[in-house]
Amino acid sequence: MNAYPKTGKNRIRQAPQRAAYDEKTVHAILDEGYIAHIAFMDEDAPAIIPINYVRDGHQILIHGSRKARIFRRLACGIPLSLAVTHLDALVMARSAFNHSMNYRSVILHSSAHILEGEDKAKALDLMVDRLEEGRSKLARPTNKSEDKATMVLAIPIENVSAKQRRGGPVDDKEDMDLPIWAGIIPIETRLGEPEQDPGQ
Repeated sequence: MNAYPKTGKNRIRQAPQRAAYDEKTVHAILDEGYIAHIAFMDEDAPAIIPINYVRDGHQILIHGSRKARIFRRLACGIPLSLAVTHLDALVMARSAFNHSMNYRSVILHSSAHILEGEDKAKALDLMVDRLEEGRSKLARPTNKSEDKATMVLAIPIENVSAKQRRGGPVDDKEDMDLPIWAGIIPIETRLGEPEQDPGQ
């Protein structure tokens, strides 16, 4: 099984038994997500943006306005952190202290670079197809003015780790007989029924 190397940046120290560094786990968590949060330093202040993304092999692809100051900053190759999290359940315990959540998350530390030409076109198709497989073949292609206005950035998957929690509450032995409901409340994210655009 291929795994990403453990480094000083990505090694999980709190609850290390929940950590994973293998490509299969990391990629599965990334591939199920739609929104990533990217944090970086913008001059002298921290900044964070939620953004749509798609994974392409060992890189994350994002796109936005070429005029956006945030994209211009990221295009300079400044250090960034990217996080994707799925919340799977609320964990209800007998004691307040032992309440928790079941989750799957990936955090990576890297930097971005600009894609142009065929690489950019392929990335934009992948982003459309992430919403619906084959959609890039059905939609009108990007025209020259749209392409000029759009910046595509690739973020190599480096210094990455996954962390997951599964299962029910971990209560203290002396609390097990308390008359308090304990268990999990599952949380689901799903696609609803399509709604036709009224303009058609």
